This record gives sequence, C-alpha cells and structure tokens, in this order.
Amino acid sequence: MGQQSLPEAYREQMSSLLGEETKAFLDSYDSPRTQGLRINTLRTSLTSPIVEQIKTSFGLKPVPWCPTGFYYEEQSRPGKHPYHAAGLYYIQEPSAMSAAELLAPNPGETVLDLAAAPGGKSTQIAARMQGQGLLISNEIHPQRAKILAENIERMGITNAVVTNAAPGELASRFPQAFDRIMLDAPCSGEGMFRKDPDAIKEWSIEHVHMCAARQWDIVQEALKMLKPGGTLAYSTCTFNTEENEEVIERILNAYPEMELITSKRIWPHKDMGEGHFVALLRKSEASNTLSDRRPATSSRKKSGRGKQPDAQTYWKEFLTWTKDELPGFIPPHGTPILFGESLYLLPQSASLSLQEEHLQGLKIPRAGLHVAELKKNRVEPAHALAMAIQPDAAARSISLDADSAEVMAYLRGETLQIEADMKGWTLVTVDGIPLGWGKASGGQLKNHLPKGLRLF
Repeated sequence: MGQQSLPEAYREQMSSLLGEETKAFLDSYDSPRTQGLRINTLRTSLTSPIVEQIKTSFGLKPVPWCPTGFYYEEQSRPGKHPYHAAGLYYIQEPSAMSAAELLAPNPGETVLDLAAAPGGKSTQIAARMQGQGLLISNEIHPQRAKILAENIERMGITNAVVTNAAPGELASRFPQAFDRIMLDAPCSGEGMFRKDPDAIKEWSIEHVHMCAARQWDIVQEALKMLKPGGTLAYSTCTFNTEENEEVIERILNAYPEMELITSKRIWPHKDMGEGHFVALLRKSEASNTLSDRRPATSSRKKSGRGKQPDAQTYWKEFLTWTKDELPGFIPPHGTPILFGESLYLLPQSASLSLQEEHLQGLKIPRAGLHVAELKKNRVEPAHALAMAIQPDAAARSISLDADSAEVMAYLRGETLQIEADMKGWTLVTVDGIPLGWGKASGGQLKNHLPKGLRLF
C-alpha cells in the first residue's frame, strides 16, 4: 500500500495537523511497515541464552521505548516458530508497546485492561506484574474475548481474569476498584493503514466523529472504576486530535479531580512504528465521589455452577494429585472456583478480594488460572497449567529441539514415540519451555495439546 491509496479528506486532515511535516508523513506510507515482538519475561529473562539465540535468528533490534520489545526481520516469521506456541514472545506492533510502559503497573496492584483484545497490552501488563496482584482483561466482543483468553493462556499468565462485558457492566460491579486502568480505546485506526488496507476503506470524517463519541462513553465508565490516586492510560492507534487530545481535554474539563501527567505520540515518519497516542492521567487522592468504594456484588441468583460440589474439596483432590505428578508446583495466590468440571484459581490482590459473586451474571472466558478438569474421580491437568508452571515442577518432562521434526509433530497433535519406561502425565517442552501435556504409556506419548491450538 502506498500513499496514493489514502483518502483525500485524510490527506487534508493530516496536512492541517502536521503542516510542513506532511510530506514526510505521507511518504512513510511508501515504506514497509514495522514488525515487532516482545519477550515474555514470565517465561525467560532478557539475558538468557535462548533470548540471545533468537536475537540472532530473527535479526532482533531493540525498540527504544520498551525494554522487552524488539523489531524483527519480516522474513524470519517468528509467528511460525515453536517458541511462539510456547509463549516465549508476543508479536506486537512496536509503537503499541508504548502505552503499557507509560502506565507502568507494579506487582501486587489491581489493574484493569478495559478493551483488551487481542491481548498485546494485557500480556505486557501481566509481565510487569510478575504474577502478583490482579489483572482483569475485558473485551466486549465474544470472539475477540476468546482470542484474548487464548493469548493470556499461551503466555503463562496466572493472575488474569478475562471478562466479556460492556464497560458499564464492569463499572457497576467495581466502583473505584483499580489502581491502574488501560483504555486502548476503539478508534478509526489511522495508524493501521500500512498494516491493514481495509482500515483505509472504513475511514471517513464521519467515522472519526463516531469513534470520538464512543470513546467518550467508554472513558466515563472507566473513570468510575479508577481509585483515588489511581492512574489511567488512554491510548489509540490513530492520529487525529479529535480522538486524542480533544478527548483528554474533555476529560479534564468534566472531571476536575483528573490531571494530565504526560502524553506521548509516536509518528511513522519520525520513529520506527506505525503510530500511537497515549496519555497518562491521575485521579486526585482527595477524590471520593462514591460513598461505598467496595466492589459491588451481583444481586442475581447464582447460576447452575453454584450448585456444583465444593471447590475446596476438588482443590484438595488436585493438590493430592500434584504430590506425585507436579511435586515442584507452588500454587499462585488465589481462591479455588468451579465452572462445571473445570477447576480454576481465582486471583486476588491486596485491595480486591475477588469472589464468585462478583462474576455472577458476567461472561467469563477465563476465571484466572485453569488448573484441571475433574472427571469421574480423576484429575486431568489443564493446558493452561502446563503453560504456567516451571519446567522442573513436573515429575516427568521431555524437551524437544526447536528445529526437530518431533516438535512440529507434537504441535500437529500427533502421538510421539518415547522411552518405554515412562508412564503418566508428562510436560512437553521446546528447549525447556513448556508447550503442553502428553500422557505416557507403553512407549508412546498421547498428545493432549488442545485441538484448537494444533497446526493443520
């Protein structure tokens, strides 16, 4: 795609905004788009040998505004590599990495990512939280929420709850509950033009107006959920001021308790990135517009899952199973919860003791860490558990080489040939990084990689 594809109204908008920089900006559309990935520090450290290896293999160069972010050479195709399936990194547009860095969440905090799919910013936030505290990652569209949950799982995140709700549904349950909120607002996508030609076809001045109105509706709900003293990062991947600075100005005028800390723009003609806007705002410590700051619980009757056997009983059964199968397993902080036969560990933070009642009536694609399925008095470990544990936690594991035929066979869902004396649940890894489960018996490893994740 070149600049000749751009709508004339868009050219005029950018000329009005950029003045003498317009030509350089428009010329950037004749250059290739940037490609980026972010190392998952829940999986490995930046100085580990495996990261040094992929720096060389993929031709990685550092992204200046994100310590864990790197540009990669397009021909390296890291999305096709087994390390991607293992959650070693997340493929993310480089300029989009700036928002979570500016929000700067800390371990132990209570954090909301309000419009989170497909999961780039949520997984970046979770890496900074290092498994401590509570992250609620929300997406209003069901199919996108499913993709979000899959990415949270792939990256081995233990302290995230994925919700599929409208912003108002969350605001009614969680008044002034969050230390930090990420609002990557749905926008007109002007920063996506080099990546997605369809975004050009959808663009119009009227679409910009519609997006700005929708952003204002969403941000008002977000502010209801922000604690006094809390910070909100408002970001978009678009360039016009109506969806960016004018939204921030509207916030400051309507909410005197809010102050602008800083804002940042990344431009494709100045930086190696497709473009992004992010503003960081803080709510005054003195602000307390709600008399009851405790998260609200639903008044709706419990669904059928509330009639399930006691979760603590199943949790004890699971822990008994781990003594033999996962002797090195250290449970994350959380509360056992049942969804049918699925046992989850619902994460908690110091300021928000999340209970099942908070979730009643909400669609929850992922209620924290999925640890097991409990079937006919037997424990079947969840794929999410394999992705979340340390490799040495398992009683049995096999490590496949990243460039081997066996690792690709496993990712296709095939049975592997193994040593005859292995028996029981076995953690399958690629160069020591978890990929999933297999069950060993009779010299074969039955594949337990979920069918939806297999290569075909």
